[in-house]
Amino acid sequence: MTRVPIAERIQEYINKKCIYFCMPGHKMGRGFNRDEIGKGILKNIITGDLTEVDGLDNLHKPEEVLREELELLRKIYSTEKSYFLVNGSTSGNMIMIFSAFEENDKIIVERNCHKSIMNGIILRKLKPVYVDPYNYDKYDTPLVPQEELIIEMMEKNEDAKGIILTYPNYFGICFDLEKIIIKAKELNMMVIIDSAHGAHFGFNARLPKSAVELGADVVVVSAHKTLPSLTQTAYLHVNNLELVEKVDRYFSMFSSTSPSYLFMQSMAYSRYYLEKYAEKDYHYLIDVCEYYKQKINDLNKFKVFNENRSYINIDRTRYTIIVPIGYSGKKLYDYLLYNNIQPEMSNHRCVVLILSYFNTKEEFEKLYEVLRNCNMENIKDDSYSFKMQEIKPIVKFLPHEAINMKKVSMNVVECEGEICGEEIIPYPPGIPLLNPGELITKEAIEYIQFCLKNNIQIFGVDRDKILILENN
Repeated sequence: MTRVPIAERIQEYINKKCIYFCMPGHKMGRGFNRDEIGKGILKNIITGDLTEVDGLDNLHKPEEVLREELELLRKIYSTEKSYFLVNGSTSGNMIMIFSAFEENDKIIVERNCHKSIMNGIILRKLKPVYVDPYNYDKYDTPLVPQEELIIEMMEKNEDAKGIILTYPNYFGICFDLEKIIIKAKELNMMVIIDSAHGAHFGFNARLPKSAVELGADVVVVSAHKTLPSLTQTAYLHVNNLELVEKVDRYFSMFSSTSPSYLFMQSMAYSRYYLEKYAEKDYHYLIDVCEYYKQKINDLNKFKVFNENRSYINIDRTRYTIIVPIGYSGKKLYDYLLYNNIQPEMSNHRCVVLILSYFNTKEEFEKLYEVLRNCNMENIKDDSYSFKMQEIKPIVKFLPHEAINMKKVSMNVVECEGEICGEEIIPYPPGIPLLNPGELITKEAIEYIQFCLKNNIQIFGVDRDKILILENN
């Protein structure tokens, strides 16, 4: 029997009619039903899959309609130049890194950066100095480094050419980026921001300010994560005129020469959505989010993260639902999924939900009821006893050095004291646990084993084996 397994599996998933609290931001097409323009995009979703036919312009040399669209995008984000990315924020991170830095440049980077940032650092052969992101509180949940810690690192490394930061992190948490940018300008450092989860920032006063607005040199945002845009779509924004020529060059190198017009029209619609609806829609959404956040917290079972700290700001359209000590975020994720609620991700202590104007009040109410009815005994888990801040990366070789060294495969349990040969990345969120060239500690091994035991996908681990550097 001839089959198309992936088509079958997608249809099976659609038939479940899950409540969609994850990306992409169009929430299974609802985002395009906002008005007649969006409905037209849905109607032509296959027939609109065109190439550079007459009148549709060329993304690599926009002169007509795409030039007009990109100018509208530039204006709404108030940048020097903006770009459509059809290869996602991953390509944007590569473009930013290659445009801003040269080989052997020293840079400062958050340790919790996305794997595409680390891949860019490896390919560009940079010398990273890490800022420790793991500032965990009683919930054992990642916050962000205090801006004072980042600034202190900058002052200790004034010879660094720039700094790469994540704003916000996967949990919707932001630090005071403005202070860091001011300091960076004093030290003549480039500021490169992976703002994949912040495409909606700056379009409502109750949301954090955007990295573009705060003056970062180059910023990438994922349209598809929070806006009505198709998966794999992102924007790249340049604030620094001196970088435009290099960005143009590397944009061409890292972008497909067959860009999807389906992608581009969805990015154009997202820009239009931000311009026409965002301020009003986000007021409504934040009101609903705050109302149900309080209801969930009043259950005294879980806590939707809402810490009031002077050095952090929170995306109020995202829930990080934290379970008590001795309970499992992964089991809560599975429980929600069993009840046809699709979260974005989980770790050992929390579940993340990405919320949208296109989620209905009925869906929020269903989430509340499912959480209210959760039997806490069913999500107990005492197998994870140590805190994440105990995993302290120790760099023995630069990533680009380690990636080219000889490697051998070894069982995870035997790797303590060895040096990691490739990235070890739990996914999501895609943040490296270990980078090539880092010492494999007992705590890292325990976390890898935890992921394997709980069926958490972890790149760089083949069943129970990982690659280590040979004779090192």
